[in-house]
Amino acid sequence: MIRVVVIDDHPALRAGLHTVIDAEPGIVFAGESDGDEESVWPLLNRTEPDLALLDYHLPKSDGLQLCYRIKQRVPAPKVIVFSAYAGPALALPAALAKADGLLDKGVPARDLFEAIRLVNRGERLLEPPSRAVLADAEERLESADMPLLAMLLDGTPEREIATVLGRERREVQYSVQRILSRLRLEVTSA
Repeated sequence: MIRVVVIDDHPALRAGLHTVIDAEPGIVFAGESDGDEESVWPLLNRTEPDLALLDYHLPKSDGLQLCYRIKQRVPAPKVIVFSAYAGPALALPAALAKADGLLDKGVPARDLFEAIRLVNRGERLLEPPSRAVLADAEERLESADMPLLAMLLDGTPEREIATVLGRERREVQYSVQRILSRLRLEVTSA
C-alpha cells in the first residue's frame, strides 16, 4: 500500500483527491493539510506517508520551500508537486527543491495513479531544464549561484557541495532556499 497525504489549500480538491485515492487499489489516502505549516508537520509525523501530493501555490507558505524542508526529514516521503502551473518553468525550481515529480492538476485520475506508483518506485518525473529555462535562471540568479545550481542539477549531495565550495552545509541549504525564492513563479491564483 502506498500511503499518500495531500497538502493543498483548496478543500474541494482535497476532498476530491480523497475520494479518488480511496477508490484506487494499492493507494491509501493517509491525510490532508491546507498547507499551513502548523498542520503539515503533525500530519507528516502522525501518518508517516510514503508520498505527498504538494501544491505549489499555497497562500500561507511557499510550496517549493515546504517541499525542500519536507525532503530534509529522515525518512523523507516522496513528493510530487501537484500544480496548475506544472511545466518547464516550474520543473527547475521543483528539482532544486528535491521534488520527485511535477504533475499538472488537470491530469486524468489514471495518470495521477501511475505517477504516484512510478515515483513511489523511485523514478523521477521531472523534465530536464531546457536551455531557455536555464538562461532565465542565470538572469535571475547571482553569478556565484551558478556553480551551486550546476552541482544540484547533477545530483551532487549537499554535504559534498559544501566541501567543494568550502562552505558549511547550512550555508548551502540557505543558498538553495534563496535560489528557490528567486526562481519563484509569480502567480495570481491557483
